[in-house]
Amino acid sequence: MTFIQVIEYDTKRPAEMELLYDEFLRATEGKRTLTHEFHTHDRERTDHYVDIVEFPSYEAAMRNNDLAETQEVAARMRELCTGEPRFLNLDVMDAQTYPRG
Repeated sequence: MTFIQVIEYDTKRPAEMELLYDEFLRATEGKRTLTHEFHTHDRERTDHYVDIVEFPSYEAAMRNNDLAETQEVAARMRELCTGEPRFLNLDVMDAQTYPRG
């Protein structure tokens, strides 16, 4: 079952956050289990960001979470945030793709 993690956080250092994510991608090449990632910015709240990360399963997400590189990046991410990030862990019950139009 597909698993999605939503990470909400506030930061006044978005450029550093993006560099950190790029570093994570390089460090976990060939090891990470995520399949899609959307990095989003809230238009209504200047310092608010939401990352939506897809994994093939909850188990794959936990393997990704257990990587030393993931743990290091998560700790450094918290240092760049103005508060504690909020995590939502979601099992996908149904998914549809709709044609444009």
